[in-house]
Amino acid sequence: MCFPEGPRHEKQPQPEVVDTVPLLREKGIARVLDLGCGVGRHALLLADEGFSVCALDGSASGIAFSRQAAQDGGLAIEFGLGLMTELPYGDQVFGAVVAWNVIYHGDETVIRRTLDEVRRVLQPGGVFVGTMLSKRNSHFGVGREVAPDTYVMDGSDLSDKAHPHYYCDAVKLLDLFAGFEPLTLFDRQHHRPGSYHWHLVAERTAP
Repeated sequence: MCFPEGPRHEKQPQPEVVDTVPLLREKGIARVLDLGCGVGRHALLLADEGFSVCALDGSASGIAFSRQAAQDGGLAIEFGLGLMTELPYGDQVFGAVVAWNVIYHGDETVIRRTLDEVRRVLQPGGVFVGTMLSKRNSHFGVGREVAPDTYVMDGSDLSDKAHPHYYCDAVKLLDLFAGFEPLTLFDRQHHRPGSYHWHLVAERTAP
């Protein structure tokens, strides 16, 4: 499968997401949501692996790019434009949700609302695969604090930093993910020195 060209950390599937494919198969999961799909790197991967994939993003240009990549690859993916706080799907319709570098874009209220939506659309026993920003990240505390542990870097040449970024420690992360049973949890550095993110694979518990 050919993925969009570009820096690996932006355009190629994350190894951690690739590594969850056997787990999803072992659990008999068929339908997956790529939440905040961006250029579609994980939606393309999962569709190519035989899963039924929905991909949602708040950017029309991102959806257009992803749709074209899917067409070029001969993959059937259901694309949607929408907000992570108001997922346009029914209850318990997905076996897994992938949200890589997505849901920490907001304050704690936004994140809790998003996770409520993720729990709602996931089946009991379904799997969440995603990231959160760690307080070990070198950007924690940098910029303007717009809410507790939430910062905006005004005037940054990094367009992503114009959005609020929420940072948490392990205790807060587990509190946010109440209703999930962690399977793996790591605080890992990404492509930039000091770019620590929580990597979480968790199972939705029954109501």
